[in-house]
Amino acid sequence: MTESSDSPDSGQHRSLEEVLEGVPEGTGAAGDATTEQLMASAIGGWRGLIDSSLPGAVFILTYLLTSSDLRKAIWAAVVAGVVIAILRLVRRESLQQVLSGFIGVAFAAWLATRTGKAENFYLPGLLTNAAYGVGLAVSCLVGHPLLGYAVGGATGDLTGWRRSREQRRAYALATWLFVGLFLLRILIEGPLYLAGDVAALGIFKLVLGWPAFALTAFIAYRVIQKARHDAPIDSSEAGNNVENHHVSESD
Repeated sequence: MTESSDSPDSGQHRSLEEVLEGVPEGTGAAGDATTEQLMASAIGGWRGLIDSSLPGAVFILTYLLTSSDLRKAIWAAVVAGVVIAILRLVRRESLQQVLSGFIGVAFAAWLATRTGKAENFYLPGLLTNAAYGVGLAVSCLVGHPLLGYAVGGATGDLTGWRRSREQRRAYALATWLFVGLFLLRILIEGPLYLAGDVAALGIFKLVLGWPAFALTAFIAYRVIQKARHDAPIDSSEAGNNVENHHVSESD
């Protein structure tokens, strides 16, 4: 390991590939210290999660502080999204999650303006939660939890985790945790949307946003970490699979 990789700040800006350098990818071996990095990769990273939620927070705060002025709230949310994108460009950071969040905010703003109903700013989010929840639930019901493939894809061994019963169960449980979060959002925010209670809807949107997501991700991380520790995938078997894959490609 080079001197620079031992410095205290070196881990803050390393890519996933650099973090995993020298570690058997996708083995889940005890002490490989990759589970947290893989989970962060699978969910898009904490900074991206927070940045993408800020325009929504700005919207509801402006809406409340301006005596329900929908136009001002929408413009404040759009400006917040633009500022975040500019800051990311200046820092030369990924714009993928911020841009996807900004596109969502822009569409929500257009919908609210078009209908003249502030609660419609939250309608795309409700529909997205429903779609995610259904998709994740179906993946678990058919025995192929999507979180397993997300983490597996980050390791370069997409299906290696399926060779361990414990890891299969852990990824299924972790995926169900996110299904529960999306369902909780719909059960709480749905009636508020139908009632047109924008203030309460915005507040619960914030509470059930990144704080609830972070808690769910932490619990899922511990579940997966334990399975990877207790039932690691045989590294030699994983290596053989990679070699066979390369051979088949060359043929």
